[in-house]
Amino acid sequence: MIRKIRLGINIDHVATLRNARGENYPKVVDAAKIVEKSGADLITVHVREDRRHINEKDLGDILDVINIPLNLEIAANPEMVNIALQYKPKFICFVPEKRKEITTEGGLDVIKNFDNLKKNIQILLNSDINTSIFIDPDKDQLIATHKLGVKTIEFHTGTYANAFMQKTNVEKELKKITESAAFANELGLNCHAGHGLTFENVSPIASIKKIDELNIGHFIIANSIFDGLETSIIKMREIISKAAK
Repeated sequence: MIRKIRLGINIDHVATLRNARGENYPKVVDAAKIVEKSGADLITVHVREDRRHINEKDLGDILDVINIPLNLEIAANPEMVNIALQYKPKFICFVPEKRKEITTEGGLDVIKNFDNLKKNIQILLNSDINTSIFIDPDKDQLIATHKLGVKTIEFHTGTYANAFMQKTNVEKELKKITESAAFANELGLNCHAGHGLTFENVSPIASIKKIDELNIGHFIIANSIFDGLETSIIKMREIISKAAK
């Protein structure tokens, strides 16, 4: 049996480019259509509190034109939960969010934010929306996440990606993810992963048997400037599929 890893493409930075000049192009919905045409399994977007890229109109427009699932990343607060309930994407992923950060800097600290997460997540667990949490590969975080009743986690791979780029502690970071994925499987949790993944560093992550979905955004959008969005997605899929075997 051939193992297939689902590939989600984050198109936030199409909106970043659009917003840089306050224009109405490039159109996020056009990117969403290309992502679907290119064979991705889902589209990921992050509606941030400051709306620095994707906004509610984008969210609605994307849902109107795609036939593949949408994964909505949000902060764990009532405003964002209400947006999720209003638009009803198939998937929600709770992520940490700091107003001044350039990008997500790490996983959500479930232990520290347990009570707030329990209050906000319970609403979604009672809905038909599949809910996950973006966490660092850490046993204690996994135990806390399991206690919340969440069935899916997404590992933050940014630390691994940085180690890969700097050529230091790569095996150490990869071991953390591998062991955390195995432990998550013991807890009955589904494992996804993402952040900082590129053509060069994705294979070791895709080869981890317990991980069944990868979400990749910034690199794909950046590479599409030179090679096109469809070509970039197809190449990433080929690399992932080869590693998964």
